[in-house]
Amino acid sequence: MANLIIVESPTKVRTIKRYLSGDYEVVASMGHLRDLPKSKLGVDIDHDFEPHYINMKDKEHLIKDIKKKAAKCDHVYLAGDPDREGEAISWHLAQILGLDMNDKNRVTFNEITESGIRTGMSNPRSIDLNLVNAQQARRILDRIVGYKLSPFLWRKIRRGLSAGRVQSVAVRMICDRENEIREFKSQEYWSVDAKFLAEKGKKPFSAKLNTVDGEKIDLKCKEQADEILARLDGAEFEIVNVKKSVHRKSPAAPFTTSTLQQEAARKLSFQARRTMKTAQELYEGIEIEGMGATGLITYMRTDSLRISDEARSVAYDFIKKNYGEKYIPDTPKKYKKKGNSQDAHEAIRPTHPELTPDVIKNSGVTNDQYKLYKLIWERFIASQMSNCLMDTVSVDINANGCVFKATGYSVKFDGFTVLYEESKDDDSDKKNVLPAISKGDKLKLHSLEGNQHFTQPPARYTEATLVKAFEETGIGRPSTYVPTITTILARSYVERDGKQLKPTALGEVTNQLMLEHFDKIVDVKFTANMETNLDEVENGKKGWVKTLDDFYGEFDNELQKAEKAMEGKRMKVPDEETDQVCEVCGKPMVIKIGRFGKFMACSGFPECTFTKRIVQETGGYCPFCGKKVLQKKSKKGKKYYGCEDNPNCTFMTWDLPTEEKCPTCGSTLFQKGGKNGKLICHKENCGYERNLGNDS
Repeated sequence: MANLIIVESPTKVRTIKRYLSGDYEVVASMGHLRDLPKSKLGVDIDHDFEPHYINMKDKEHLIKDIKKKAAKCDHVYLAGDPDREGEAISWHLAQILGLDMNDKNRVTFNEITESGIRTGMSNPRSIDLNLVNAQQARRILDRIVGYKLSPFLWRKIRRGLSAGRVQSVAVRMICDRENEIREFKSQEYWSVDAKFLAEKGKKPFSAKLNTVDGEKIDLKCKEQADEILARLDGAEFEIVNVKKSVHRKSPAAPFTTSTLQQEAARKLSFQARRTMKTAQELYEGIEIEGMGATGLITYMRTDSLRISDEARSVAYDFIKKNYGEKYIPDTPKKYKKKGNSQDAHEAIRPTHPELTPDVIKNSGVTNDQYKLYKLIWERFIASQMSNCLMDTVSVDINANGCVFKATGYSVKFDGFTVLYEESKDDDSDKKNVLPAISKGDKLKLHSLEGNQHFTQPPARYTEATLVKAFEETGIGRPSTYVPTITTILARSYVERDGKQLKPTALGEVTNQLMLEHFDKIVDVKFTANMETNLDEVENGKKGWVKTLDDFYGEFDNELQKAEKAMEGKRMKVPDEETDQVCEVCGKPMVIKIGRFGKFMACSGFPECTFTKRIVQETGGYCPFCGKKVLQKKSKKGKKYYGCEDNPNCTFMTWDLPTEEKCPTCGSTLFQKGGKNGKLICHKENCGYERNLGNDS
């Protein structure tokens, strides 16, 4: 055996082996092999924050196997992922195997394709210690905060709590938004809306009152709106101004980690964790019929918008062949990177643009893999296409000094929109098609009414909008978005309400404590500045020990002050009231949050210790035994439905119970496959099913 390549994931092993000769053995480290010990801090603060790394116990057998293979090889290549974490994993491996740190044994693959692998293997380098030190600094920072602050939270709120540097800021952002919503005072306002018919038009078009006697309107009540309506009674409506222009709409940039998570949430209803898991699979390699294991996208943890000339050229070839020359822009699309972008890799793009989603759909990919690949592929191809050109029209309509404004547009050249358009969190952009009209035309009034409105509070964060806020404020980096959200949900600081994220009582109490005593830890600007410091460590502009020292002095001082201020005090997490009563003593039941999530307990505690699980009824009944079907969650948090009599009754399903009954046997019908799926009966020997929307 001449050469050994060590990658992180076993999926990559299969893909990489396809493109290298028999002179290479490829093994997977399965991520980190060494880390700080779990049982203690593992950092010598007094001696330049020296970390004490140990081999992970569950990886001992793997370490022994890798050592044995490395001993038989002439050369070892460390091929961790192309980021800080991958660099640190490679550095730990070099330590374990006793490799020369100056040796050019580090290789990176931006894409797991033949060209990507050959490029990586042709450009070995020594381990980048700046990258390693940036990762070490982050790990040690988080360890210090977690191990020093968590015991304080145990004593002052509840045992089992944990604190984290970035997660604490995320919880604060969600709590701040919740407070904004609570404090919001809705204001009434009115609009006057009209619909008109033009002489040559067949359908009415909409317009909104804009000015009265040359002044912008601000109608606060119905009486003001009624005054306008009375003034317009019997009035003649005339077009006094028509403004036409051509609007150029540019395509969205190819995906970064953040924008991929946001768009997958909007278009596919994927949570960030699901998006990144699927993207990892697409990057590492999928078995494609006729091609074998193939990496379908470039590295998915990136904040860069850069695209290689080679990828752009392949995209142009595809666009020209399938859409025509006019869909290729006159000059290549260049997208401006954001200020704190590391720009280490390309944007997320398909490795083989010629592999359309239709080509891979029937090649053994999962439904999630197909959907996400289609999203990435369409976004990339569209990003290299010509602008969409729209003829826009703005019309002013006057009657008795009241001027209504109508705007509309028609597509002159569809450009990139023939393939893809970015979704928006606010889809208020409604099309208003205007007929052929000219200045001086008289219009027929179709309808005129005053409409009441109320100002709305800011919306709660969703995963997509929270990730967007992380990116905009500089909180975390592409690799930290998913772990941060996963952690605050798992630790019950935040919970989902549909797609929205809202703080729990535990989250709000913890945030209150942090704000009072550790304001720097939960300060957005401070945390963003710390991320910038870590970037400077990565770029060799700042020492990692100095970065830690600057942080720790102030943090330790805050911790000591908090211990004195909170001596002998505890903060109580308020219980959530329910309408249920205790089955033992009859007192009201309340909802509490424990180490394993929410549960119901008697409000008479400690005199009464009765507790029970929270169950959510669905309105459906078990097709096996006739008892209630409850909504439950698996260990991984996935929603499913099962009989309340479990384990005596084993019925469970992923299908949603409905209120409809089977016309054949009378059992509950279950919805399978979403709104375009079907209703099915799970009763044994029944077999009834009906496509949704089918009346038969």
